Amino acid sequence: MNTYIEQEDEQTSTLKFCINEERRVVTVKDLVIAGWAGRNPAAIEHHIQELAALGVARPRNIPSFYRLSASLLTTDRQLDFVGNDSSGEVECVLVSLSDGMYVGVGSDHTDRKVEAYGVTVSKQMCPKPIGRNLWKLDALLDHWDRLVLRSWVTRNGERMLYQEGSVTGLLHPLDLMRRFNEQDHLQPGTVMFCGTLPVKGQIGGGELFEIELEDPVLNRHLKHQYSARTLAYAD
Repeated sequence: MNTYIEQEDEQTSTLKFCINEERRVVTVKDLVIAGWAGRNPAAIEHHIQELAALGVARPRNIPSFYRLSASLLTTDRQLDFVGNDSSGEVECVLVSLSDGMYVGVGSDHTDRKVEAYGVTVSKQMCPKPIGRNLWKLDALLDHWDRLVLRSWVTRNGERMLYQEGSVTGLLHPLDLMRRFNEQDHLQPGTVMFCGTLPVKGQIGGGELFEIELEDPVLNRHLKHQYSARTLAYAD
């Protein structure tokens, strides 16, 4: 029994968030990545074709839910990745705390080469960056579809818009949670990445990735960025 508890604790992640200018220390026990989480079947098919070009097999279930180690979560701004085959993608992130559900912005950074072998394995190989600031989900529900996601990648010194679009392209968070656990909330200590938008051009990484969630109704933004250092293969 003691051994089991000790192993479980090793898989948690302790993060510092900011909510309404208040600092919160949060222990995350479970990390879930929602994939193929679009509302529009045509858009889902477009993303499937994007990844098929990289050798990624079609998903068995739509949406799919990938359970990963919570220790992958990080708010760091400098991250290391093996090789040049990984890339990020901006996502809304649901964070369940003891006093309710919150929303952040994160990047489901994934090794695209390994993704052709197995999606879950590829996602487990990379840290999952998330911004420090969170918004209360309840404050967004009456205008959720007005939110906008964006990302920029800097590649070889050139900054370019990588993704941009309304969250209407993705399942509403309440719908997504109901499909996951048949409830309109997650268990406290759970973080869920909510799916991404198509990229502008080809999928690819770079030395810097910037992500943003805009709330035009309340005139506010959630932003985060991280640099990607490439670690060379030793074999």
